[in-house]
Amino acid sequence: MADFVSDSQPIPGTVDLDLRLVRYFTVVAEHRHFGRAADALHITQPSLSRQVQRLERELGARLLDRTPQGTRLTEAGEVFLAEAKALLRAASQAAVRARAAAQPHRMTVGFTSGIIVTPAVRAVRHRHPDAEVLTTHLTWDDVHHALLDHRVDAVVTRLPFRTEGLRVTVLYDEPRVLIVPLDHRLAGKEAVTLDDIADERLPRTADPVRSAFWRFEPRPDGRPAPDGPLIEAVEDKFELVAAGESLAVAAQSVGRVLRPDLTMVPLEGVEPSHVVVATRANDRNRLVTAFRKAARDHLTLDA
Repeated sequence: MADFVSDSQPIPGTVDLDLRLVRYFTVVAEHRHFGRAADALHITQPSLSRQVQRLERELGARLLDRTPQGTRLTEAGEVFLAEAKALLRAASQAAVRARAAAQPHRMTVGFTSGIIVTPAVRAVRHRHPDAEVLTTHLTWDDVHHALLDHRVDAVVTRLPFRTEGLRVTVLYDEPRVLIVPLDHRLAGKEAVTLDDIADERLPRTADPVRSAFWRFEPRPDGRPAPDGPLIEAVEDKFELVAAGESLAVAAQSVGRVLRPDLTMVPLEGVEPSHVVVATRANDRNRLVTAFRKAARDHLTLDA
């Protein structure tokens, strides 16, 4: 018969770490000074020193060295710090997941600019009148973290974004359009292609994958896309176009709510924007399941 380890018995060589001590260590490592760390933790410096020494005894390794300039990490401390931070994050997420499982009557739906989630939210509220379904706006670069940190339970947004650990379903595709000033040479055309904007500057975003999608990088002919200004929000994009600093590409629905000094022109021969619903891959919350179905049934390009 194969050997096994019972859940009720300790595994040889393991250490039962006190998460409070682990947190104390990470604060000292962050401040590189016991006095400032003690102030941040609202405990006395002698008490903090004793707690860190206790952790070092449990680990069997010295983590910190005191110096005249403050405190520095030992080699073992450097190694343990990364693991300690991951351990604290995992513990926090476990607590959040446990609370979420104990309260399946509540969920939060995230959405990004230019996305409408109202029909799906109404459908879930109608089907589960006892449930509390909240909504919150997210920035483009916060989608992945917001889901994995359990700040939201579902997000309706546009690809591309990081999808590790997520379940992502395409709801619909939306054409992309070119945003230009009213007096631009391309304004009023029935449609344009990438050849028409080959030399035009297009804004960049901090996320290289997202930036490449909206700037069409690499270009089919191998030429680099002309460099454009860095933006964070759709409003930044519109302001730059109106000021004549660049053109911009947006989803068709975003183009429908332009300011009066801008206009949109259809872009031909490019991949459309994909609107998706994303949830945590292992989330079995009944409300999350209900929202995924409602999103597929009720969220369309005309929603």
